[in-house]
Amino acid sequence: MTGAALLAGPDPRDGAEGFAAHTARLGALPSGRHGLIDTLERAGLRGRGGASFPTATKWRSVASRRGDSVVLVNGAEGEPLSQKDRVLMESRPHLILDGAVLAARATGARQIVHYIGAAHAGALAAMRRAINERPDAERRLMRLVEAPQRYVSGEETAAVHFVNDGTALPTALPPRPFERGVSGRPTLVQNVETLAYVALIARHGDAWFRAVGGGGSSGTALVTVSGAVPAASVHEVDGSAVIADAVNLAGGLTSDSDAVLLGGYFGSWVPATRAWALPLDVGALSKRGLSLGSGVIGVLASSDCGVEMSARIAMYLADESSRQCGPCTFGLRAIANAMRRVATMQAGVDDLAHVQRWAGLLPGRGACRHPDGAAIMVRSALQVFADDFSLHVREHRCIVPAAVARAA
Repeated sequence: MTGAALLAGPDPRDGAEGFAAHTARLGALPSGRHGLIDTLERAGLRGRGGASFPTATKWRSVASRRGDSVVLVNGAEGEPLSQKDRVLMESRPHLILDGAVLAARATGARQIVHYIGAAHAGALAAMRRAINERPDAERRLMRLVEAPQRYVSGEETAAVHFVNDGTALPTALPPRPFERGVSGRPTLVQNVETLAYVALIARHGDAWFRAVGGGGSSGTALVTVSGAVPAASVHEVDGSAVIADAVNLAGGLTSDSDAVLLGGYFGSWVPATRAWALPLDVGALSKRGLSLGSGVIGVLASSDCGVEMSARIAMYLADESSRQCGPCTFGLRAIANAMRRVATMQAGVDDLAHVQRWAGLLPGRGACRHPDGAAIMVRSALQVFADDFSLHVREHRCIVPAAVARAA
């Protein structure tokens, strides 16, 4: 693994790096707007918010539109198992602001909206201070909006809707934000980690970024490791690292583990025997039908039951639904209720079969992609914990008795 890039410099635990220290360490922000999008394309930078979409393509779609555009900096971080974005905002706010200013220049934006989770008090404070430290011309472009504490709030259309009218409702139908977003203007919605890397690529070049990566990918990534480790923590790794490396950086296992939740609540369960050697490389994971998603590595402890944990996540996702359509309001709720009955050994004879069938029907039918993400997690749970599901239904027994009380 290579050294840190995003978290290079002062120890993140020491708090936010001020503007003077940031500029002394990295130099002034490069001037001009031309050529940066081409540089990002050569670098191969992809979004770090979960979708891994090519950054240059996203920027061009906004830059090519007529009229003034808007940059929406996405720091909502509604994924319960992720801490990476708030760690970056709390420690390197000016790296993010640099990227936002560069994005505004490249796309012709005259407004920068910082959309930050209301629950992330440390990140909000650090970003507010950092905005106030910027030059007047930059500061006048910026405003800060507190994102509601909801899972769907960080989805880009939900972010745009909340900034516009105070309702964080995600949608799958056109227009997309790059067509008509904040105040009806073309809007670039970009995750804070992506923008931080833009600031570094603008200074050091695309060749530097490609050299930082390993294992066939470019750059590093921030990951949050939690579960059967001493404490949830954020680490910077490159594509040559495997899941076992990230777990070791987090202090190693505190108990045996049978599975890992990779990517967060919209991610996939992976058997531990397969997980430890998986590369933390977006391309390599994609070929295996997996995603790093929001950079989450959740290690299931031996004291936790995979059925109970999956049922709890399904119930959370059902509760966090925007209730805009039947697949979420009824389908996802029905799956969550059935999984809870399975987890508590109260399942009917058809509950497990219904979960299997409904999880296959959800994708592509919702008003947004919330049910699609939930279905990915559910289907992976049914596969990875197949024996445990069967034990719960057929023998009304759990290998981790304490988990039954937690599921009830």
